[in-house]
Amino acid sequence: MIKELTPPEANNMLVNKTGALLIDVRSTMEYDYVGHPLNSIHIPIKEPPGWEIDAGFADKVRKKLVEHEINKSTLEDTPLLLLCRSGKRSELAAQLLEKDGFKELYNVIEGFEGDKDENGHRNTLNGWRYHKLPWEQS
Repeated sequence: MIKELTPPEANNMLVNKTGALLIDVRSTMEYDYVGHPLNSIHIPIKEPPGWEIDAGFADKVRKKLVEHEINKSTLEDTPLLLLCRSGKRSELAAQLLEKDGFKELYNVIEGFEGDKDENGHRNTLNGWRYHKLPWEQS
């Protein structure tokens, strides 16, 4: 079952739960130019111009976990927090990983930039940056 966390809850888990990892599934442009949470692992689920779902997404996650020296026999038990701009793509990513056998999955609702306000602006209502959590730009 996929659980939901707000950005502050996600940050708290990353600080306090051994082995928890944050995967940012946004496009490379978003990750590099808009910014990203500190120590996040970047694995895009979709990239422009086609914005097609990456059929190899789960395999790329497995490869990154091995690179982070996660034991191959326990990859599927790794606590994975998934984040995108507002929580939609990360929810899709969590669903794909769940179908591929991953067990401890968390969707970071609100995402990095949060929901749009009445003026169509992000970062004013909620989201990782709104909560002033650690992030950087490339």
